[in-house]
Amino acid sequence: MSDSDENEAEEPVEDGGSDEPTPIGVKLGSTRTVIAIPDGDGLRTVKTLTCLATYEDVITGEERVLYGEEAATEYPDRVQYTLRSGLPEDESGADLTATFFEEVIAANDVPTDSAVVYAIPTIDNERGLENLQSVIEGSAIGKALIRSYPESLCGSVPALGDDLEAVEDIFVTVNLGSTNLEASAYRRGEQLVPFTTGAVTGNEVDRMVANYVEEETQGRVNIDNTTAREYKEDHADFVDFEPFTDVIQQPGGGSHEFTIERSVMDAVDEYVDEAVEEVANAFLPELANDHIKVYQLALDRPIVLTGGMACIPGIVEEFEERLSEELQRDVEAVAPDEPAESAAVGAQRIAKRLVDAGAY
Repeated sequence: MSDSDENEAEEPVEDGGSDEPTPIGVKLGSTRTVIAIPDGDGLRTVKTLTCLATYEDVITGEERVLYGEEAATEYPDRVQYTLRSGLPEDESGADLTATFFEEVIAANDVPTDSAVVYAIPTIDNERGLENLQSVIEGSAIGKALIRSYPESLCGSVPALGDDLEAVEDIFVTVNLGSTNLEASAYRRGEQLVPFTTGAVTGNEVDRMVANYVEEETQGRVNIDNTTAREYKEDHADFVDFEPFTDVIQQPGGGSHEFTIERSVMDAVDEYVDEAVEEVANAFLPELANDHIKVYQLALDRPIVLTGGMACIPGIVEEFEERLSEELQRDVEAVAPDEPAESAAVGAQRIAKRLVDAGAY
């Protein structure tokens, strides 16, 4: 289930002489950043870890910047994930995020004459949102137009049709993200009863995996959260999970090979139970209380699961079954084909609609 591969830098997209700006979708994520750019009749996506590391050029003494997988691999001791909490918490975090984003834009030939829609998390953090806004407005792209829409809406767009059918629909979406679990109802694009909790997150699953690996190996193996995330992304599977082996170097020399049979699936299994609990007993009762008709209509439609955790094979079916049991009614759940990319892809479709309408 690994989605950690980055796209190679590609040639700028030609617009065939059109004077219209290029419609682009962007998701600046706590774990990964995704940019969706038109490419012929389809899209090319730039996907990278949201992190950077700096080092000194040994020849000139100048500060150099690496980002993404390259930074995480070569400088694990000082790599900085600029959006660990989902938003830049202070001015320093905003500056780091801006540096990261500009490096990504420059390395991947993202058109500056563009109309850019950003998929923004639903988080009650005014200062963090202002800091993110400063990053967005200060970037080199989006000269024609900059707009932002809720990440949960953008992420649902590819799951509910080939165009923008989601904007004309009534549905519930649950974003299974790294730093938050978000749930919202949408009525023709209007967000109703946005719900966010930091108690059930992909990052917490990583910590649980690390703890369970230590327990399963009787204390002989300790892994960091980055390795735990890689175990989750590479091996978590509700359909066909298979035990896997790894090797660590031991202090003083030698190596130790170990097999993981339970740790990864125990962690993600608990995550699904906790996510269902939050949706069934916190979010949905509030929606029913405030908008009973929307609640009734939405539960007759598929619930859309988005976010990085939705990439785990079989998690949609597990969520559907467990939520149905909790609510004591049949519930259907769906997810886009590429949940980790869906927010940027949905944002790009919205940007294209705005360009086509001349709303820039």
